[in-house]
Amino acid sequence: MARDNSPIVKQSRREGYALHVKAHKIMAKKTGIPGQHGGSRQGKGSLYLTQLREKQKVRRAYGLLEKQFAKTMNEANRLSGNGILPGEMLLQLLERRIDNAVYRAGFATSRRAARQLVGHGHFMLNGRRVDIPSIRLKPGDELSVRPKSAKSGYFGQMDEILKNVSHEPLSWLKADHKKLTIQITGMPKREEAEPEINEQLIVEYYSR
Repeated sequence: MARDNSPIVKQSRREGYALHVKAHKIMAKKTGIPGQHGGSRQGKGSLYLTQLREKQKVRRAYGLLEKQFAKTMNEANRLSGNGILPGEMLLQLLERRIDNAVYRAGFATSRRAARQLVGHGHFMLNGRRVDIPSIRLKPGDELSVRPKSAKSGYFGQMDEILKNVSHEPLSWLKADHKKLTIQITGMPKREEAEPEINEQLIVEYYSR
């Protein structure tokens, strides 16, 4: 499976948005986009550039490649309606990915780390082993750590991991860090998605 493995801090500086908790401190010291002439390349922003950067920011925040992201946007356009705008549907689809749920539940310090955990087959979905991070969850689903994986050193130190992650309570999932389970109880709300996102700019970018 293709992945974008470029440094997360470099991506964060390029988008002007901390894509990982460790990027905050570095971005406070280093401003502007990365590269030898980064500070001189920024120039005046056009509407197209603003839309492009917003799309890139969200795509990188959730760890999708361009083709995956465009496909998700097309699906969001198709599924929107009944009071849900395409941009809101896009964020809901992104939030419902297994790797995002593992991250949101506090089982990993980043989506990249959560994607690796899922890809290595450490989780079960409704009792069956899964290794595809992009699988979309629905209300009633249960994620659980495989019994064999639960005995590993990683999951044996959940208390330490929880000290380094932000896992605010969410309306659509419930995590039990003792039993190593995640219950999907509803659909993600718009305000629970990644902060500081203008999803309408992304819709406009793909509507060109």
